[in-house]
Amino acid sequence: MKVKRVLFKLPSGLKSKAATEFSQKANCFKSGVWLEKGSRRVNAKSLLGILSLAISCGDAVSVLADGQDEENAVDVLCGMLAEPEAG
Repeated sequence: MKVKRVLFKLPSGLKSKAATEFSQKANCFKSGVWLEKGSRRVNAKSLLGILSLAISCGDAVSVLADGQDEENAVDVLCGMLAEPEAG
């Protein structure tokens, strides 16, 4: 299992548009993928699970993956959380 902790840096928080993009990207990986904030862990492939974490700018979150492409999954998904939105 690969785990990486990052500070969430999207100014708008992980609201519906960003959460949808995140869950769609998570679904591209064969590994099981989870998102964790505090003591709560949700399936990162579930939009409702992600939204239930109510992640805001500055929150510390962990991305966990277990499977054949776990390292790539964690790196790509952490990159989505730790970089400012383009546009």
